[in-house]
Amino acid sequence: MRHLRSDLRLARELIRGSGRGEWWRIALTAAGAALATGFALAAAVLASLRGTHRVPVVHGLLDQPGTRAGVIVGLLLLLVPVLGFLGQCARIGAVHRDRRLAVLRLAGATPWQVRRIAALETGLACLPGSAVAACCSVPLLLRWWERPSAPAWAGIAVVALAVPLLGAAAGGLALRRVVADPLGRVRRAGPRGGRGPGLLFLAGLCLIGLVGVLTVSGASATAGGRAGAQPLLSVLGAAVAVGAGAVWLSGAAAAATGRLLAARARSAATLIAAERLRDDPWAAARAHAAVLLVTVAGTGFLGVRQVLVDVVRSRRDLDASYYLAGLDLTGAAVAVAVALTLSALAVGTAESVAARRRALAAQVAAGVPRAVLGRALLLETALPLAPALLLAGLGGTGIGAWYALSAGRPVPWAIAVVPVAAYAACLLAAAGSLPLLRRSVRPGELRYA
Repeated sequence: MRHLRSDLRLARELIRGSGRGEWWRIALTAAGAALATGFALAAAVLASLRGTHRVPVVHGLLDQPGTRAGVIVGLLLLLVPVLGFLGQCARIGAVHRDRRLAVLRLAGATPWQVRRIAALETGLACLPGSAVAACCSVPLLLRWWERPSAPAWAGIAVVALAVPLLGAAAGGLALRRVVADPLGRVRRAGPRGGRGPGLLFLAGLCLIGLVGVLTVSGASATAGGRAGAQPLLSVLGAAVAVGAGAVWLSGAAAAATGRLLAARARSAATLIAAERLRDDPWAAARAHAAVLLVTVAGTGFLGVRQVLVDVVRSRRDLDASYYLAGLDLTGAAVAVAVALTLSALAVGTAESVAARRRALAAQVAAGVPRAVLGRALLLETALPLAPALLLAGLGGTGIGAWYALSAGRPVPWAIAVVPVAAYAACLLAAAGSLPLLRRSVRPGELRYA
């Protein structure tokens, strides 16, 4: 406990000693914590309801326990990209403050203690965002619910305290392979293989095979048992398999592109990008994994949504507003996940620039123009992402087309433009780190090389 208090004091001093260039990271961390608090508070308040309850929003979608449970699960799933975003913010903070982390090492701190202090700093940065979100949620709750129950108030209190702890845990997880040396050098140690996406790909194929076995074995069974869940499991298995395959393709394409362009590059920017991709091809796959998975899910969802909207509007006996509210709520969740993923990609690109700022400064000092380094940075994102997004888009479009054909509806081919839009958005997110590149190549960085 005494060590924890001392680490908290050091983390607080790190925040207080942050320069102007670091406050934007703290602000992003607080904004991510506010989003996480909002999602978790909504889930906690909905979970406090018991039985049928009149909720005056989204056309009665939250009145019944069954649909309410689905909304709660969706809100909790949105915490995953938010926590990933907080982890990215923690990682760029650790690299940017390597000189102060080196001072801690010189004072006798262990690498694990340095990572713990940086993770605690992330938790402290989450406190303002969590507090603001909790304070803003109380008037909204009192507006929709005259007398909230005791479990609802308890859920609000627990969430307001738990989100900073989750932010610190996400920061510690993101920093598990970051090592600060006493001489002011920050490096990352860890495996560079691609076994994770391969295992997920096999898991998706196994799930599809399991659904096929259930379909064959249940062909003679009566209706109303397992058949209703089989299409959903098929879509889930296909999404997992295609998403993991796209992540694996991103790493493999980065390695192949790096080797090919390193031998045939005709421009300095292409050669620099090729060397970076060849040295660590799986860095691109790790950075683009969430983008690829969201692209698969978003493209497939738009196809499924179009089919369901046509079915609902063609049925006179259905409450169209009820079902359309559910689809719109799901679409809003996908849009939020896309925005968070792109933000995390921009922060991750900035973190990569900050981690290599001394090497970049050395290249500029050797005569490499800054514009060349900017083009190389964009090529590092564009080259491996193009084939992976193509596969992700084809997989998502195939999922939407299969669902439409199975429902006897026309295939919504317009969803094929989603990967193109995602590719353009990723390039814009990567371009957002170019201002940081101009600041990172100052000759003063060479003093600490």
